[in-house]
Amino acid sequence: MASEQKNLSVFEGTEIPNASDMKFGIVWAEWNHGITYALMQGAYDTLVKNGAKTENIVTKTVPGAFELTLGAQYLAEFSNVDAVICIGCVIQGDTKHFDFICDAVAKGITDLNIKFNLPVIFGVLTPNTQQQAEDRAGGKHGNKGDEAAVTAIKMLGLRRSFDANKKKVGF
Repeated sequence: MASEQKNLSVFEGTEIPNASDMKFGIVWAEWNHGITYALMQGAYDTLVKNGAKTENIVTKTVPGAFELTLGAQYLAEFSNVDAVICIGCVIQGDTKHFDFICDAVAKGITDLNIKFNLPVIFGVLTPNTQQQAEDRAGGKHGNKGDEAAVTAIKMLGLRRSFDANKKKVGF
């Protein structure tokens, strides 16, 4: 089934580790508030559903998607989180602004993963239309915030599997 016809936030055939001893930061953009709030709430609820304690989830807002990178860096540097989830929504417009913002945010978040050796999750929608954003923020395609939260939990599980083994894996 094509992805445009299904809810991608249903996790079948995948094991999600228990998040009860994990600490999360969620930084979310105020721009496109209706969409980003729904994504943030989806991420928060999914973390709790998978065992995260509410006192181990910190949420912070930034003005827009461009500021997500610095907001995530602040969480990584100045809080005791194990992973940071970045939530935003940049809707395609008539100018190249969309391209510049999306490229900068994707690169910034990627760089933070490496800089802090910490999962910093890209939960930023880049739809062509408002309707596409709504469909992915709790609509017919699920909630991408849920997916970002599951990604954070799974990446921490992966990290912990390496920590537990304390060995390098050869390829």
